[in-house]
Amino acid sequence: MAPMKQALVLLLSAIPVGNAFTVMSPTNLGVNNKITELELVKKVFIDGEAGTTGLQVRERLAERDDIEILTIPEDLRKDEATRKEYINKADAVILCLPDDASIKAASWVEPDNDNTVLIDASTAYRVDESWTYGFPELCEEQRNALQKSKRISNPGCYPTGFIGLTRPLVDAGILPPGTLTTVNAVSGYSGGGKALMQLYETDDCEPYGSYGFNMKHKHIPEMTKYSGLGKAPIFQPQVSNFAQGMIVNIPLHYSWLKEGTTGKDVHSTLAKHYEASKFVEVMPLGEDGVKDAGLLERDAFLRPDTLKNTNKMQLFVFHNDEVEQMVLSARLDNLGKGASGAAVQNMNIALGFDEVAGL
Repeated sequence: MAPMKQALVLLLSAIPVGNAFTVMSPTNLGVNNKITELELVKKVFIDGEAGTTGLQVRERLAERDDIEILTIPEDLRKDEATRKEYINKADAVILCLPDDASIKAASWVEPDNDNTVLIDASTAYRVDESWTYGFPELCEEQRNALQKSKRISNPGCYPTGFIGLTRPLVDAGILPPGTLTTVNAVSGYSGGGKALMQLYETDDCEPYGSYGFNMKHKHIPEMTKYSGLGKAPIFQPQVSNFAQGMIVNIPLHYSWLKEGTTGKDVHSTLAKHYEASKFVEVMPLGEDGVKDAGLLERDAFLRPDTLKNTNKMQLFVFHNDEVEQMVLSARLDNLGKGASGAAVQNMNIALGFDEVAGL
């Protein structure tokens, strides 16, 4: 027990009776319960809380009584000594910084600090073997690994959809490792941070734009590794004139899959993999099933912003067994399950909270 808590017990347990003091059991006064409550409150520091992801992380934590948010005074937010102090006194630190800044901040954890959990929202450590990849739904062992980890790399938004669709199929032997895939995806403009948000919130912006034409998008390494495919997909990201949300599409020919596989087989495999998930849901099979469930706008369009401000992800299997083709689709909030929501989910797991707390 920490010295301050020991002093609290002694102070509250010494109750005056007449001219003497009688030492009573702390349990009789509910002190043990109070101390338990104090021990359950965890200190969390968001390094980069003024950015897009940081603001949303803070919003998700603000109303919780099991979290104390450590906030640096505004005039010291860029002071390295102060940031280092806050990093080392926190139970969890969520790094919402560019890659180079995250690497530097992670180096400030003292060698003897075996308490602080670092959760990095940048791409700096996503394929680093010494960090745990923060997609709890990845496979059976992943959540257990996150419970024990002190270094967690938060997944990218596009990879969350791609990996969420492909990894269960690879593990089930339906989608062979080495399969060459294409990812067609569109995101809201908030994925580009404050600069792109400011641009799209003026009249001088494109209604839609494709990018990543050098085939070196920063999300490709984690897609390649954690999908289990071991081959980089051709990744075609796009940004459009809406703030939050995204759709990730993967077209597949049946000839690429395990012989005899149908759309129903793929759907059943995904449904089984995510049957216990609190945040990932497999939607009804095929275009007809999705239409019947009222999930297509105007009975035609899969809207990207439906899940904004949530930590949910919906998975779809649009198949045509006759022509032996299918499109797998993931819908999520690029700032939710694709960023800040995932960071809070990982923090909850690592600190022993209910996984859905604040989400």
